[in-house]
Amino acid sequence: MINIWKGTPLGYNGEFDNEHNINKPELEEFAINDGKKHSCFLILPGGGYDHLSDHEGANVAKRLNEEGVSAFVLYYRVAPYSHPVFLWDVKRAMRYIRHNAEKYNIDENKIGIMGFSAGGNLACITAEHYDQYEYDKIDEIDNVSARPDALCMCYPVVSITKEISTHVRSGNNLCGNNDKLRNELSCELAVRDDMPPAFIWHTFEDNNVDCRNSLEMGMAMKEKGCSFEMHIFPKGKHGLDLAEGIEGTEQWFNLYCNWLKRIGFCI
Repeated sequence: MINIWKGTPLGYNGEFDNEHNINKPELEEFAINDGKKHSCFLILPGGGYDHLSDHEGANVAKRLNEEGVSAFVLYYRVAPYSHPVFLWDVKRAMRYIRHNAEKYNIDENKIGIMGFSAGGNLACITAEHYDQYEYDKIDEIDNVSARPDALCMCYPVVSITKEISTHVRSGNNLCGNNDKLRNELSCELAVRDDMPPAFIWHTFEDNNVDCRNSLEMGMAMKEKGCSFEMHIFPKGKHGLDLAEGIEGTEQWFNLYCNWLKRIGFCI
């Protein structure tokens, strides 16, 4: 595991060292070591910002490797931490990967981010606020951009303001009762003109995070003229990761890889 902060993490609070925050944040490497340059994705597991799913990380990274894409999985801090600590961890991880691109045989201009559920929310927040909520630079790593070159949102939490689609637990853990911050961090309200191309998928049967989250995001990106591809599959509960064995829905990963090729992301 890689200690991205090179010591005590920025914003560390010893009182928050519960079972979910011990040794966090950590970055797990799945870089392809064949002497050739590859694109790369930073993967953010879900968990409602109070724990991290154990099935939305390494398994996806290994599948990406099979397609010639390197990957890193970030085990970021969770509640009782709150914003901006989650974002700091992700931006530092993005900068670590880009700063060390040559070491890991990665194209520094083809580093994307993907997240599942609340991780999808955090991936989107990173794309929307990569140059905001900044921390003071601590070393040369922080001189490079944290902007992702592609965005993949898997059954994401998007809105934390609308009753129709909000995931209450994620919103509460992210920013509590701060209405101003909720409006700033609700993904469909913060789409910017320079959003990276996005791939979004969800299921109609998702009862934990309503698929209207993804629909809201798609409408917001369309309004801004930002490129995206979206799939809403009929079958499948929340938290499917690769959706293996779920008829129809299991094709999402192949569709995603096809999209990567069409946007010129796979090398």
